[in-house]
Amino acid sequence: MSWAGVTERRIATNGIELNIAEAGKGPLVLLLHGFPESWYSWRHQFAPLAAAGHHVVAPDMRGYGKSDKPEAIDAYNQVEVVNDIIGLIPALGYEQAVVIGHDWGAPTAWATALFHPDKVRAVGGLSVPFMPRSPVQPMPMLRMLFKGQFFYQLYFQEPGVAEAEFEKDIKGGLRKFLVMAGGETDLTKLPPKTEHDDLLSNLPDPKTLPAWLSEADLDFYTGEFTRSGMRGPLNYYRNHDLTWRLTHGAPTQIHQPAMFVAGAADGVVMMAAEAIKALPSFVTDLRINRMIPGIGHWTQQEAPDAVNAAILEFLHDIDG
Repeated sequence: MSWAGVTERRIATNGIELNIAEAGKGPLVLLLHGFPESWYSWRHQFAPLAAAGHHVVAPDMRGYGKSDKPEAIDAYNQVEVVNDIIGLIPALGYEQAVVIGHDWGAPTAWATALFHPDKVRAVGGLSVPFMPRSPVQPMPMLRMLFKGQFFYQLYFQEPGVAEAEFEKDIKGGLRKFLVMAGGETDLTKLPPKTEHDDLLSNLPDPKTLPAWLSEADLDFYTGEFTRSGMRGPLNYYRNHDLTWRLTHGAPTQIHQPAMFVAGAADGVVMMAAEAIKALPSFVTDLRINRMIPGIGHWTQQEAPDAVNAAILEFLHDIDG
């Protein structure tokens, strides 16, 4: 599927090649997607940002779409993923970029700003707020917090298990997962799960798609994951502890101009309530801190107009 005005190419960075979708000319704005998505999750952002005078680039992150898919699980730690993004900036002919991420792309965006303040002049996160490195190792903490319960990030740990569940019916799995995390689903009404359950079996299978996700959109995602498989995307979750070890001594504050936007009905926002409250202490120049009512996790797809307005306001604010 082509998207008007958007072109794709592969570009070398950090020892691999990423597929990028791009539009427009001007200062560089990098848009980083999350799980289980693609550059295509930013489809509504290209035209308005390009029209406002920006070079908009959304990569397929490593392991996704037409980008390279390193085999090793530890190749998906956040230090490597951040290096992919930082390497794109000179590869595209720039010295600096604005980096905005959603879902897994958000911690990556925050980390590019944290560790590379000379390259990232402003930063934004959708759905996932910046959180300083935890004083305790993440996986033992998650296992303790969710002992005896189902938690998707714990379920994703065993290589091959979640891959097999998704890959036996990619379209059905994506449909269930995407709609489940959208604003139309009341997460409190979902059937309870135990630690022995899988992810998808007892999720409702929606009869109709919500307005923000068309059959054509779902077909695009299905094609991407049919080609790429789910191993690379799931490997991001298998590197919490390695990333934690590799970032010992990390700074705790981001000083560049920053924005945070999330859906009020996003399950991640519910889990990250304390971190969102603390955000201004750790992100010292937070220009926009906004909740969009009535939407769930897929921020820029569910509320493209509100997200575009926030990003354009932010870009105008930093560039005048």
